[in-house]
Amino acid sequence: MITTAQFSKDAHEFVKKIPQKIVLIGGDQLAELMIDHNVGVTPIPRKSYTLKRPDQDYFESLDL
Repeated sequence: MITTAQFSKDAHEFVKKIPQKIVLIGGDQLAELMIDHNVGVTPIPRKSYTLKRPDQDYFESLDL
């Protein structure tokens, strides 16, 4: 069962008690699955960035 909202506590308890296997997928999980599997979403190309950190050796080698 899928919803864009959330399932109630009673719904979760109910599916635990019945013999049939039912998976409840709430809105947050649905959105994650859609993004992970590119369903109903459009990937937007992004620029990549290089992260930099200060080079301690460079500054220590300077005779200031």
